[in-house]
Amino acid sequence: MAQAGKVYLIPTVLSPDTLHTIPAYITPVVQQISVFFVENERTARRYLKALDKSINIDALQLLLMHENHPPDTALAKQILLSGKDIGVISEAGCPAIADPGHLVVQVAHAINAQVIPMVGPNSMLLALMASGMNGQNFQFVGYLPVKPPERIKAIRDLEMQSQKKQQTQLFIETPYRNNQLLKDILDNCKDTTQVCVAADITGPEEFIRTKSVKAWKQQLPELHKKPAIFLLLAQ
Repeated sequence: MAQAGKVYLIPTVLSPDTLHTIPAYITPVVQQISVFFVENERTARRYLKALDKSINIDALQLLLMHENHPPDTALAKQILLSGKDIGVISEAGCPAIADPGHLVVQVAHAINAQVIPMVGPNSMLLALMASGMNGQNFQFVGYLPVKPPERIKAIRDLEMQSQKKQQTQLFIETPYRNNQLLKDILDNCKDTTQVCVAADITGPEEFIRTKSVKAWKQQLPELHKKPAIFLLLAQ
């Protein structure tokens, strides 16, 4: 029986045209892999070509995984058991963090296949590093509810939890709803609560600021359609 293949968790850029943020050791690994689980086929192709123009994209097997299309775990298991390696590429940043790549990783662990996480940009960690908030105790809660009553309750609950545990709360929103989310935070949190907005991390318009709710109310940033992470720490 062939030795099981490995799963390589391959980071990608957070912002277009920022290939300099990807460590050099990623390219030789990518050159050896012919099967990839990807969130977006078009951006994955562009990224792989940017890493190495000589890669024959048409010879690769690009298997989709996204919010509405979980990865084919049975196929992943079959590929690994045949001895082939699998690469996992997220739409942005590190795979298996806030995307379905973790399901491929679960398959690897179930058959004792090796999982290799590779170093690269991660928006949550970069935002936390730059926020000045508590980096010893933090929680990433993903997307908040869309409907206003549930969203407001979630924001208040996170603020209460943050104050009780002195825990930094991290969350994200679909870029076209960023401005509304910030408004909801400022309308429903205490004046003394610290809020960090980290937008376009590593990109040309990178914006990372931490201020109190009271200070943010004086001047609001324009966040429409910019990838952003929000951090909250109650005082």
